[in-house]
Amino acid sequence: VCESARCPNLHECFHRGTATFMILGNWCTRSCGFCSVPRATQAMRPLLVDPEEPRNVAAVARELGLQHVVVTSVTRDDLPDGGAAHFAETIRSIREVLPGARVEVLVPDFRGDLAAVQVVLDAGPDVFAHNVETVPRLYPRVRPAARYNRSLAVLRFARDYAPSVLLKSSLMVGLGEQPEEVQEVLQDLRRVGVDVVTIGQYLQPTRRHLPVVAYVPLEQFEEYRNYGLKLGFRAVLSGPFVRSSYLAETIWESP
Repeated sequence: VCESARCPNLHECFHRGTATFMILGNWCTRSCGFCSVPRATQAMRPLLVDPEEPRNVAAVARELGLQHVVVTSVTRDDLPDGGAAHFAETIRSIREVLPGARVEVLVPDFRGDLAAVQVVLDAGPDVFAHNVETVPRLYPRVRPAARYNRSLAVLRFARDYAPSVLLKSSLMVGLGEQPEEVQEVLQDLRRVGVDVVTIGQYLQPTRRHLPVVAYVPLEQFEEYRNYGLKLGFRAVLSGPFVRSSYLAETIWESP
């Protein structure tokens, strides 16, 4: 996914022994305005799921000698469980071949199906991440198929069901949000028990995607970081090129 998402930090992460794998195919059933992953049309469905993918991901992670493995996916609203069982099997497969590595999952909202969230958590990830992406006011334009409160519910359930898991979320700025709206999102995330938050500048993947409304100055990123730390987050990574999995393995060094 580092390549398909056009991440600016790709080479840095690879050098540090961490990488993010995107499972459940290359086609998404949603069409968020910020994302470069292509959308699957009705004519393309059903989209097949590769039963060997969990073991293949684990094999590559072992071959690369990864110390921190991040697993994410496209959104699969066409699957009854949203792909939760596939996530769980991928976690278990990585554990079998890399018992010393940390496993982080970045999951979709599973349409609010908390039983699906439980399936993923039962597989024992070290980090459970679900991104709110933007402020509630911008959801109709940025994430039309998602719901802000549904994402908060996923995070709240994860915190209650798995108290020891490191809980993480992320949002982009530069889409037209106001600073006070970002602060309100940070308050909401802390209220539901999120430990770590990342904040990065939205960059338009192609001309077909949402335009950048503003390039946020470094001083504003620092203000967001300081505000988040005052709220009690374990760590706040905030900067123009920060992405949800950026410096993922360094969070464990935070007090």
